[in-house]
Amino acid sequence: MSTDDFTHRTVHADGLGFHVVTAGEGPTIVLIAGFPQSWYAWRRVIPLLAERHKVIAVDLPGQGDSEKPIGGYDTATTGRRLHALLSELGEHRYVLVGHDIGSWVGYPYAHQYANETRGVVLLDANIPGVTLQPTLTLGPDNWRNWHFLFNPIPDLPEALLAGRERILIEWFFSRKTANFRGTFSSTDIDEYERVYSFLGGMRGMLGYYRAVLEDIEQNASLQNRQLGVPVLALGGDVGSAPDLYERMKPLGRDVRGGVIANSGHYIPEEQPAALVEEITAFVATLEP
Repeated sequence: MSTDDFTHRTVHADGLGFHVVTAGEGPTIVLIAGFPQSWYAWRRVIPLLAERHKVIAVDLPGQGDSEKPIGGYDTATTGRRLHALLSELGEHRYVLVGHDIGSWVGYPYAHQYANETRGVVLLDANIPGVTLQPTLTLGPDNWRNWHFLFNPIPDLPEALLAGRERILIEWFFSRKTANFRGTFSSTDIDEYERVYSFLGGMRGMLGYYRAVLEDIEQNASLQNRQLGVPVLALGGDVGSAPDLYERMKPLGRDVRGGVIANSGHYIPEEQPAALVEEITAFVATLEP
């Protein structure tokens, strides 16, 4: 299966148009990506998962080719919108896989919609108020998180990044991968540049960072109860959150995980086969 075999469509739910990519048949797995990416982050994962599963890759609001609302980027609102989309698609039982911002959404989503979520996979993410605390301190590794302070600033990021989207994208990819040139081609970067260069593209993604303090408040209400949905938490061994599993263990009744070897932050593109092996093994243990 190649990317040409994927089905692309726009589905309207909760007043927004969502870009949705589907492939395969079987139990449903939903994929949601992060910054500065889109459904395209899963292009190497989808064919492997689609051998046994129905795969739905979603551009979240403000991401990729989905609509870009002015507001509503907190993870509770985004989760509600995602749930409306999945209901529109007739999906009421699925495994949710989130990377980066996708994990920010996936964690509270699994709390809110536990009856529909068979399991949740969280990938190399610092989740606001959960594994990422409100205060960032100075340190040799904290260059990884500078954008948490820059991206929320009103208007300035858009002004500075207009026409320079590729510089930003290449900066993240080159510094947060174990093997940049072996992972991302110029064509790959062209696609990410495309979706963040048109009107509202960058504003949409920045919206998630502008809602971080709201996310922290929302997630605080979840800290007093363990997540009942099974969790698979994986970090890249040289990624942004190699300790994700250890930090998630106290927060759920059934938390599994570890690290993906020879991977930076962008696990779905750096180590797709290893990731699919982990996801497939996890899904096989879940209740239908």
